[in-house]
Amino acid sequence: MAIMSVDLAFRRWTDLGLVVLEGADDTAPVQCEILSWDDGGNGPGPVQADILAGRLNHFCNVHGIRVLMLDGPQAWKSRSNGHTHARTSERLLNTAAKTGLPGVVKPITYRGFAEFCVDVYDALCRRGWRRLDTTAGPDAGQERVLVESYPYAAWKALGLKPLASKRRARVSDLAEAFAVLNALVPLKVNRPPNHDQLQAIVGGLPGLALEARNYDGARIVGTPPRREDGQWREGFIVLPVRPSRDQVIRWSS
Repeated sequence: MAIMSVDLAFRRWTDLGLVVLEGADDTAPVQCEILSWDDGGNGPGPVQADILAGRLNHFCNVHGIRVLMLDGPQAWKSRSNGHTHARTSERLLNTAAKTGLPGVVKPITYRGFAEFCVDVYDALCRRGWRRLDTTAGPDAGQERVLVESYPYAAWKALGLKPLASKRRARVSDLAEAFAVLNALVPLKVNRPPNHDQLQAIVGGLPGLALEARNYDGARIVGTPPRREDGQWREGFIVLPVRPSRDQVIRWSS
């Protein structure tokens, strides 16, 4: 079964990183289809959360995808989590940006993106998805789950150097990062990934493990999402687990 992974962006549709990953059997590479979406006829300008959610939902329905990985915060901080400015998952992973109480973020420039991401999760939930709320992954049957990724920590979890920021990364940096990732987790791509697409690939790898119910292939960080004062709070961030050298890489059965 395939999963979809999205490196979220809200300023331009062309900044979205969209990939579909399909697990391999035995030593065959992970199939990776890199997608390119324009504004879908909605006109230039910022990405609208509800429109993006509708397109993601339609695509996943057509392709039978039940696990959707999203690089962006799914909720706000709980008042009672014991941390001043961050969700538990963000504190444990020492994320660069922190999602505090509703509307409060660090740095302040992160607010627009954080609100957009929460809106995307909410819009998908209105279409029948749910935030991952258990370490057991998606239930058997037709449930569709939203899983928060964090590419920077995903690189580190695999024992690899995180990709440089989009503004600083050169073409040679992308090629090098893809090469070392491909050496660890063999990938077959339909074209060379750009920065956003490469982040979506590495962030999406644990989704294959969840879809296959291979819970040794994913590390789930944080506390379950819950409603508090009418807002979603907390939620898990899910990372890949580095395969051992003598282990056959099997992300899906």
